[in-house]
Formats: sequence, structure tokens, C-alpha cells
Amino acid sequence: MKFAIIGGDLRTIKLAVMLAKEQNQVYVYGLEKAEELKNIKNITQCESIKKTIQEVEIVIGPIPFSSNGKTINMPFSDKEISIREMMHVINAKVLIAGGIAPEVYEMANDEYIEIIDIMKREELAVLNTIATAEGTIQVAIENTNKIIHGSEILILGFGRIGKVLARKLAGLSAKVTCAARKDEDLAWIQAYGHKATNINSLGENLKLYDIIINTVPHIILNEERLKYIKKDCLLIDLASNPGGIDKKAVKDNKLKFVWALSLPGKVAPITTAEFIKDTIYNIIKEIYKMWKKGPTLNSHFT
Repeated sequence: MKFAIIGGDLRTIKLAVMLAKEQNQVYVYGLEKAEELKNIKNITQCESIKKTIQEVEIVIGPIPFSSNGKTINMPFSDKEISIREMMHVINAKVLIAGGIAPEVYEMANDEYIEIIDIMKREELAVLNTIATAEGTIQVAIENTNKIIHGSEILILGFGRIGKVLARKLAGLSAKVTCAARKDEDLAWIQAYGHKATNINSLGENLKLYDIIINTVPHIILNEERLKYIKKDCLLIDLASNPGGIDKKAVKDNKLKFVWALSLPGKVAPITTAEFIKDTIYNIIKEIYKMWKKGPTLNSHFT
């Protein structure tokens, strides 16, 4: 099968290599600084987006699609291309990317592009929690002077990441407390064998913890709550902007803080690329099933 890959980070580079090794033809643009892609069979570096996509139906974009809302995320290139320009060029194709803003969907509709946000796929979201959890533990070990064993650790939120992270930390003999709002989540926390606390009740009890990890995408630890945290406590925020920890208050109170974004791509790009590849294959199966007929599929899709 033929794929076009435009922009992206180390995960995308690993993905291109994997697709090529599985006898797919891969045309890439915006990755000219990626030494790993040079002189590899089945990978073609293209000089323009138009040449990159002219023979393909599936276009793979970066994760995240854009870091500024204006241009495509291409950290391995000196080139710059606007979202609008890319949408216009890939007219009537299927675009698979991640972290896609609502306005991009509107542009896609104007250009008859079928756009799929891969980060909204449940199978990828679940698998990514493994890399996120292990990466978080790495961050904790690298930024504290204590071992995980016996440490008092608070996890804010008990979604996918919170569940997996709590289990792995407990496996390292940490004393894990999970904070949530819903009664059912608090019940599940106890069922998993962790201590439970309601997020709304956080206050003076925050001084008990050696490490606090946030997974909630809105402010939980505000200026008032941060005053209770001891100076040697490590704060780790896994949530995307604005995150769940008040950054200004952290700085004002001189607290130890790490904003650990996009951990899967940083700590496990090969594994993450494998997850992305398998999810892309699943998406293609579904698309061709809906179309009922399409290009000849290789063994991955039969």
C-alpha cells in the first residue's frame, strides 16, 4: 500500500520505517532532518506536499497536528506550511493525524477531506497510557532524591492514565492515593486497593505527599491549595494546556515542578509508533469496509 507522511516527531519517523519494512511505499515530506529515513528501501523523500500525496489516498499527519494553531507540526524540517495550504493540497484524500482542532475539520469539509483524529481512537488511547505511566515513573525517579518504594504519592484523576499509573506505582510499593470527584470512581479506587480522597476535599492533607501527579486537564492545584504542599514535594503535570497545576503559583512558591507532556513519544517512540501503526491499519480496514471496495489491500488488511 502507499502512504504519505507529512511532518511529525520521532514517533512519525519510526512509523515511516515500520511501514516501509512491511513493504508499503512511503512518501515523506517535512522530515528532511531525519537521518534515519535516508537510503531506506520503500521510503521516498519528496520536495513538495503535492508530489508526496499524488499517488496515495491515505495521508498521515503529525501528532499533534499543529503546535500553534497555524502551521503544521514539523520539528524535523526547516520548512513551514500553513494548515490552510496543506488542506488545499490534499483535497479529497483521507487524513489521519492527532490533536486536530475544530477549525481544521471545517477546512477539511471545504476540501472534501475525510479527516480522522487518531488520538480519539480508544485502542490507541488505552495503549498510550502504558507508555505515559512508565514515562511518569521515569520522570519521578529522575527528579527526586527518594525511592518510589514507600513514597506517599497522590494521583489527581482516575481515568485511563490514573488507573494504569496507580497500578504500576503500587507495584513498586508506593503508598498510592487517588483523588476523584465521582462516587463511582472513588469506589473503584478502593476496589483496586488504593486509598481514595475526594478532589473537593483537598487542602491541608496535601502536605502528606512526596509526589503529586495530575492527569486532569483543568486547574486542580490552584494558588490556595499549593500553599499546603511541602517544599520538597515533586509536582508532575501530565495534562495538556492549561494543565491541572497553576504554573505561576508553582513558580511563586518555588516548588519542584515538571510539566511532562507527550511522554509516549519521548520515552518510547518505537513502541508508540507500533501502536500508531496498528491503529492506522484498523482505521483503514474500517474505511474500506464502509467503501465496500477500494484499492487492493496487502496482507495487513485481509
